[in-house]
This record gives sequence, structure tokens and C-alpha cells, in this order.
Amino acid sequence: MYYWITLPVSILFVANAFIHLFYGVKLNSKYPREHNFYDTIVLFSLWIAAGIMYPLYFTADIPVLEMYLYLSTFSICIIAPLVLLLILYYQKGKIKKDRTIKERRNLSDFLTSYDHKNNNDHHSYKTDVTRKALHLFPAGMIIFLWVYSVYIWGNIWRQDLAWGISGEYYGRLLIFTIGYSGILAFAVLDYVRLSIHVYKKGIYHLLPDKVISLLGKTIKRQEVYEFTKPTAMVLTLAVLFIFPFPVFCAASLIATLGDAAASIVGKRFGKTKVSKKSKKTIIGCIAGFLASFGVCFLSFWIFGEGLTLIKICLMSLSGALIFLLVDALDPCIDDNMLNPIFCAIIMLIAYLCL
Repeated sequence: MYYWITLPVSILFVANAFIHLFYGVKLNSKYPREHNFYDTIVLFSLWIAAGIMYPLYFTADIPVLEMYLYLSTFSICIIAPLVLLLILYYQKGKIKKDRTIKERRNLSDFLTSYDHKNNNDHHSYKTDVTRKALHLFPAGMIIFLWVYSVYIWGNIWRQDLAWGISGEYYGRLLIFTIGYSGILAFAVLDYVRLSIHVYKKGIYHLLPDKVISLLGKTIKRQEVYEFTKPTAMVLTLAVLFIFPFPVFCAASLIATLGDAAASIVGKRFGKTKVSKKSKKTIIGCIAGFLASFGVCFLSFWIFGEGLTLIKICLMSLSGALIFLLVDALDPCIDDNMLNPIFCAIIMLIAYLCL
């Protein structure tokens, strides 16, 4: 069953796809060396995919589901954008009262401060740990909400009887309402931050001080000219949620914990590079492989009902090997998008065929 109330969400996300593409074209023409246009193309595709797939997550013929979808659509399309606009309007009011705020909120000062903290390197070890912790938050939140909705809210508290929907659909409503609103929040902040590169008079100064401070702690130097990674991460997870939950859980944790282990261990202890041109280290790749196998094993063991130990091990190995391959090859496209997508596809094939 198709619920037409979900159409505004699809339209909003497809519209954002073209806004992202517009920004990407502008950034690529102005900063061809710093901006990765391949990432822009993938992001463009993910925005469209997320918009088209949103209605597909709610196809059950449940009488009360339409009412909840009205609330979800209203939250994503009205409340989230309104809150963001109010925040920007509040910042504009602060600047009118104190002109010095606009003067100190500029990209030059941000880059000077960033280079000083990171000793003119791409990013420090502390920055790497902070950014990986931030990447883990979306996947961790989705898994938490799913466990709460299906196993606690539905199975233990039996709230499905009172609300008229299953724990699974309640979980989807929570995850997609919060997740899609979060994606829009990251996107708007990117539009504001990158406006200084796209328009003659940008509105970079409307970014709150705490956001600027967080950016300084979590982004790489070249990402000043690109979209932030949380947008790509959450969009990828939104598309992958259509996979069986054990596969989704494993892929999302590979993209976060597996990638974090590879990056942090490699930066801390790595000395031997995979190749002369690669930034990846052998010890980092091994750490990522082991962490990926571990999180996959736990995901299939906890959520994969009826799976044998051999099947769990083989699926975990397939996901870890794909992660190792992608990580070692160090492709020109952001591995925050490539890793979970390819790992999920391979693990799904193993999940269905083994």
C-alpha cells in the first residue's frame, strides 16, 4: 500500500539532491584540487535514493499507520526546517546587537586556528578519535532505537496493543523521523558553511560558535571545501535500512567501528604503508579487518535468529574481507559511503545463499 502523505518527504529529499549537486559543481569549479566531485555524485544519488525509498519502509495496510505518518512527515518537512530557520534567525539577531561576532566568525580565522591545533597536518590523532566517535553516533542511535522499539516497547511492554502498530513499525517511525530530520539539519549547516565558497556574500557567520568549534575538532583540512561526513554517513544508513536488520547492523558497525579501528590504530602505530601512494598502513588495515569481523559476528549472533555458527562466521568474514579490500585500495570515493554499501551487498548475498 502506498501512503501519499509520504510524498512531501520524497520531494524534499530529491530537491536537496539538486541543491547538493549545485553546490558541488560550484565548489569543484572553484577548488578542483580540494573538492572531490565523485563524492558529490554519490551524495546526489543517495539523496534521491533516500527520498524515493522513504515510502517503501511503510507499506503495511494498518489503519492507524497513516496518522503516524502524518506526524512523521510534519516533523521532517515542517518542524525540522522551522527549528533550523529559527536558529539562524536568532544568530542573525545576535550579530545585529554585536557586530564583532561577524568579524570573528570567518573562514580565515577558522583555518588559522585549525592549522595551529593540528600542526599544519591534515588532522591530529585527537581529531581522528573525535570524528570517529561522531560517526558512531548515528549507527548507535539507530540500533538503540530498534532494540528499544522491537524488543522492549513491543515484546516486553506490549505497547503495540495500545498503539495499534508493531514494534517494528514503531521503530521505523522513530528512526526515520529522527534520522531524516537529522540529515536535513546536517545539510542546512553545510549550506550555511559552504555558502562562503558558492556566493559572493555567504552567510558563514550565521553558524553558531559551538558548531564552528565542533567542526574544528572533527573535520579534515580538505573537508573545508566539501560536505561533512555525517551527511554522507546517515544518508547511506537510511538507504541500507531496507536490508534485513542483522545485515544492516553489521554494515553500519563496519562503517563506524571497523573504520575507526583502522584509522586510529593506523595513525597511532602504523609505519608501513600499503603502497607508496597510499595513506593507509598495513597495521591499520589489519585492525580494521579484525574489528569488522568482530562487530559482524556480534550483529549476526545477537540479531540473526536461527543462523548457525558456520553461517555467522562466513558472513562476518565476507563483510570483513570487503572492508579490507576497500580500505586497502583507498578509492577516490569516500569510504564512509563505499564500505557500508559494498559490505551490505556482499553480506546480503551470503545471508540469502549460505
